[in-house]
Amino acid sequence: MNLTHHRKLAALALVGLSLTAAGCGNANNNNNAGAAAATASDSAAPSSAAASPSATAVASPSESASASTPAGNGETLTVYLNDFDDIVKPMFEAQTGYKLNIVSGNGAEIMSRIEAEKGNPHWDVVWMDAMPSIEGLGKAGQLLEGWEPAAAAGLTDFAKTFVPANKAYYPTGAHAAGVIVYNTKSFGAADAPKRWADLADAKYKGTVGMADPAVAAPAYPFVSWFFQDKGIEGGQSYFDGVFKNGAHVYPKNPNVAKALTGGEIKVAALQESNAYTLKNDGEPIEIVWPEEGAPASVRVAAIQKNSAHQDAAKAFVAFLLDPKTQQALIDQGDESYFEPSVAGVTVKADRNPSAKLVAADASWASEHEAEIKQWFADRSVK
Repeated sequence: MNLTHHRKLAALALVGLSLTAAGCGNANNNNNAGAAAATASDSAAPSSAAASPSATAVASPSESASASTPAGNGETLTVYLNDFDDIVKPMFEAQTGYKLNIVSGNGAEIMSRIEAEKGNPHWDVVWMDAMPSIEGLGKAGQLLEGWEPAAAAGLTDFAKTFVPANKAYYPTGAHAAGVIVYNTKSFGAADAPKRWADLADAKYKGTVGMADPAVAAPAYPFVSWFFQDKGIEGGQSYFDGVFKNGAHVYPKNPNVAKALTGGEIKVAALQESNAYTLKNDGEPIEIVWPEEGAPASVRVAAIQKNSAHQDAAKAFVAFLLDPKTQQALIDQGDESYFEPSVAGVTVKADRNPSAKLVAADASWASEHEAEIKQWFADRSVK
């Protein structure tokens, strides 16, 4: 793997913390435990929609939006997230009267911060495309369980499969954590990779890039599907083949996209919003959705069980499950290419209508998270 010395040290630090969390029953993708996570990750943008709270049960945002006075009275809710902060903050505040204190960062930063605060959590809601890690928070006893928002009735059949039995979190959408993207100046359609197995083909030696599963939130859901689908040893064998073929690993998907357009790589396993952004910007790339499916990263929202702002937190989750909110994320967000979790939302017109998403079981992926990230970190220092 072509990684810098900095990347090697970061990987070791991330895995060390991940293993520490796993020992506590919380297998999260962590960075240095003291790292501050106030930086933006892969996206953000502006906008407008609906939501609202109630005392013990949260009405749907659409129902409460008609109220003459927002119920929040300026109460502040702290949300840890990795995308869409510029959109959800003004929308939610205007519709509910609550205030949002947002902490934004990449997957490793947010999970590192949560791990560092586990004795005294500062967050009320975590909303991130890192379902296995959030499943791990549930296993560690950090999440509110047994609550179901009225808005959950609108979940699609696909989205319902991601709601855990204990109702500790709810999906707000799913996107391809990786599709195959290739530079059309380097390969024609006939010669381009079409299946995930092709990334280990000698034809593409030294030309492939992907995001680091220990850093980028969608990258672990991407690799975990291969490990569950093929078994642990089969997953190791697959990625060993990709790495021996000279694959490059970058911290996050925007880094992968930059390497692809800059000529450092010619093929990528790239998160779908990044892929479509390149295409819409006129870059010479083409997107391939493999027939076997694209591993999905499911964005979920969960409430800290000891939050002092339970009503506000419930209002926020209900807000995220409102079709108008999800439509605004698609219409105005940087990470706007995704499959919504509720009915009544229109996806991007240019998104492949035959897009097939597959996902590792959240409980399985959480259980094996530290092990798989450790394996990747070991490969990074060789």
